[in-house]
Amino acid sequence: MVLALLIGVGGGAGAAARFLVDDLVTRRRAGSRRRGPLGALPWATIIINVSGSFLLGLLTGLTAAHLLSADLAAVTGTGFCGGYTTFSTATVETLRLARRREASLAVVNALGTTTAALVAAGVGWWLGATLGS
Repeated sequence: MVLALLIGVGGGAGAAARFLVDDLVTRRRAGSRRRGPLGALPWATIIINVSGSFLLGLLTGLTAAHLLSADLAAVTGTGFCGGYTTFSTATVETLRLARRREASLAVVNALGTTTAALVAAGVGWWLGATLGS
């Protein structure tokens, strides 16, 4: 029961971190005059999901290397990372791009985010496992 409560606290902290990162990225982008062809992409969500994937990969690698306990991995991985990353927002933002007839950006968002998140998770896992050897 205590573990479940700690995971909930971790999830709340992750959701708060997601809000703060989203706000920071959105404000910086609003102040930027550079838009370019990829300017309509949901950069805050992309950054959040890729960094969260890296962190979860790192935690998983550290756990596999016996440098992090399974309970702490659950609190930080399931809790924090689960609250921080946002697959549902990424899919809705992809749908919004498609509905605005920006199909190429929708494909870039879906495939690019997925690919970058997989690579980030792999690098994180490798790094965590390497620290244990």
